[in-house]
Amino acid sequence: MKPAPAVPAGVQSKAPGVTPWLTPNNDFYRIDTALSVPEINVQDWELRVHGLVEREIRLSFQDLLDADLIESHVSLTCVSNPVGGNLAGNAKWLGMPIRDVLKMAAPQDGADMVLSTSIDGFSASTPLEVLQDDRDAMLAIGMNGEALPLEHGYPVRMVVPGLYGFVSATKWVVDLEVTRFADSKAYWTQRGWSERGPIKTMARVEVPKSFAKVPAGRVAIGGTAWAQTRGITKVEVQIDNGPWTEAVLSTEASLITWRQWSFDWEATPGPHYIKARATDGTGEVQTDKRADPVPDGASGWQSLMVTVE
Repeated sequence: MKPAPAVPAGVQSKAPGVTPWLTPNNDFYRIDTALSVPEINVQDWELRVHGLVEREIRLSFQDLLDADLIESHVSLTCVSNPVGGNLAGNAKWLGMPIRDVLKMAAPQDGADMVLSTSIDGFSASTPLEVLQDDRDAMLAIGMNGEALPLEHGYPVRMVVPGLYGFVSATKWVVDLEVTRFADSKAYWTQRGWSERGPIKTMARVEVPKSFAKVPAGRVAIGGTAWAQTRGITKVEVQIDNGPWTEAVLSTEASLITWRQWSFDWEATPGPHYIKARATDGTGEVQTDKRADPVPDGASGWQSLMVTVE
């Protein structure tokens, strides 16, 4: 097994109350289409890989256990997460690289998508190249040092850095069909969502809470920002209509995990509005253009009001 790189010191925001950098399994968000959590006998589980491939293959759970597994800290985000929302989490995953599985099957020329299907019928359309590059997309069997919890996809789920879950994070996965976007539609694509879902750059203010009452003087503002595969290079805070001022970034663990931040504010009495925006590793500043989650993720700047007493 290739262990995850050591987490550097200083990844946690210095602002008290900011969410833990590593999300405990019990606190990790859950969004899926299962009316009840599927219970799969691990001895019976099998993954079929077929479609536009040179060789159809079938993998058992033991095949995964015997493979060259990797560990990786990856932050996941749901496409239905609103601006400032909590449908995001960061965990240490253990699994088999999907590129190794695809190499065994040998996709044919012209294929550009993998349609992954859950035992409950959910499906996701993931660009083929994303599953073959070095971002370490995986068939995950472990989460934060434990076996993958039932509600998070046991025995096997997909974890793909940089894409919203609706096009990548299939839980209870049992089927991978190598195909083309032109030929196949996934569960949410059929319902009006986009067929590709790269995660948008986002900054979230976590403390103080919206409508909080805080004492005058130094107030700690803090939160988390993410732009998986691109990284976060700057977070700025605006008080009311004042200038945008850089926050202090916590240590960056990797480009595929979120990054936390903090900002000390000398608060004066009265109502005030706090905004935050992030800049990703490509230099692109988080847009202020508001967009709903449908069809490809929410955007805009989070704004919250606090009262200083």
